[in-house]
Amino acid sequence: MPYSLAMLPTLRQLQYLKLLAEHGSFSRAAEAAHVSQPALSAGVQELERILGAPVVERARGAVIMTAVGVEAVRRAEDVLARTEDLVEAAKNAGRLLSGRFRLGVIPTVAPFLLPAKLPSLKTAYPNLKLFIREDLTPRLIAALKAGQVDAAVIALPYDAPGVEHARIGDDEILAAAPHDHALAAPGPIRPGSLRAEDLILLEDGHCLRDHALAALDIEAPRGDDVFAATSLHTLVQMVGSGLGVSFLPKMAVQAGLADTPSVVIRAFENQADGAPPHREIVVAWRSGSSRAAEARLLAEALKLD
Repeated sequence: MPYSLAMLPTLRQLQYLKLLAEHGSFSRAAEAAHVSQPALSAGVQELERILGAPVVERARGAVIMTAVGVEAVRRAEDVLARTEDLVEAAKNAGRLLSGRFRLGVIPTVAPFLLPAKLPSLKTAYPNLKLFIREDLTPRLIAALKAGQVDAAVIALPYDAPGVEHARIGDDEILAAAPHDHALAAPGPIRPGSLRAEDLILLEDGHCLRDHALAALDIEAPRGDDVFAATSLHTLVQMVGSGLGVSFLPKMAVQAGLADTPSVVIRAFENQADGAPPHREIVVAWRSGSSRAAEARLLAEALKLD
């Protein structure tokens, strides 16, 4: 028997549920939705009636999502994201890369790629209102799927089902060593000459760390006394202080990140396929997004030289 429209959840009810999951509180969710708490609570109760199952457990001072609630939130995020896509597509019909566009960018790309490319992008698309969000890849992928960003600049390889991408280019992975280190000698570095115990790396969660280790077939250093940097700028300072050897993306080196006498940059020998170790930079978007064509245009505008 087909459902009538009266038996289906409304977008407002789905939005209430999404905000409730995000904030974990009826009062904070109501504030975010700009409605009264009784109104939000009534909307959630009506949603539960339509679904025929509770979506939250109401405990003192806390809101706990039920299994039905967790699945409902996942599907609600997709419905709301597609609805926002519809509105943006209608507003900008026939005008690609105009109006609001929310772009996520990983931290090991944002400060080096964007300053070089945004001026020409603004000239080519003067009606584009670009909002940048800098974050780690896992959170950007989650934001893509939740409709919180329209596209994201990330580095591959990265396993992300339900996400499509367009290529910006390859970014070579280079070695950074203290000026008086044995690896600072002229000439390309053989990957086998690097020892895990000599490495200082970015914190877990930065994909550059995983890409470099995988490309050079090196296991991550282990132990409680392993140094880990929160950013590439900190990493360069640690290398310059003689704490160890690390990896830097070529785009960061070209942007002048390692322009200090205390740090020497060296390339690695080419791999078996004849190419140097590298990561692939792409613009990614949610499969089925109405802004896919714009994301492809953005990838063309951000192409690496």
